[in-house]
Amino acid sequence: MNPPFIPQRAMVIMAHPDDPEFFCGGLVALWAKNGTEIEYLLLTNGNKGSDDPDMTPDRLKAIRQQEQRAAADVLGVGNITFFDEPDGELTPSPALREQVVRQLRRFRPDAVISPDPTTFFWHNRINHTDHRAAGQIAADALFPAVGNRMYHPKLLAEGLEPHTVPHIFVAGTVQPDFFVDITDVFETKLEAILQHTSQIPDTEGLAERLKQWHTATDEYGRTVLREAYRHLQIG
Repeated sequence: MNPPFIPQRAMVIMAHPDDPEFFCGGLVALWAKNGTEIEYLLLTNGNKGSDDPDMTPDRLKAIRQQEQRAAADVLGVGNITFFDEPDGELTPSPALREQVVRQLRRFRPDAVISPDPTTFFWHNRINHTDHRAAGQIAADALFPAVGNRMYHPKLLAEGLEPHTVPHIFVAGTVQPDFFVDITDVFETKLEAILQHTSQIPDTEGLAERLKQWHTATDEYGRTVLREAYRHLQIG
């Protein structure tokens, strides 16, 4: 099992509020514990994530932002940038890619975590279309746009110079090659997820489901809790 790489700055690019905690809350907790400065970039407002007939999209959007801030506080995340794309309608476009490139050039992270755009089926479920779209938007921003002066030239006028992100961790992949032992921070990840009360109908059963999801055997034959990623190194 790979030892966790510790960047100075990391950005998590995901589709919805609660995605960072479910997809990568353990790795985020480990990084924050070791002094990494972490920012979230959430591309949709999550305004369709409810079956409550009395809920409205605007009210749900506000609730989910509040829940996300609480979850980020648990993990030690310093800043959240909320885009306002409608839930379920995220579409890769040059305009949206430019917004992501702007945030990457502003923050200049050493590492990015983003979803796998190629994963249609995951854990016996159909992967949400927004997860796949967020993965493609992030990938298109990370290469070549964020490091190429010819892309989005108006960003140069804003003082945002090109930047190469050397480490990319692809979450929600069926082709992992980087495994992180989150046993010591599992309770922190669980506590962060539990902040998303609007999204969890069965809070009592959540811990057991998460343990089943993350249980694995390491290279020494020990039972551990782990997260799995595909790790890309640029440059």
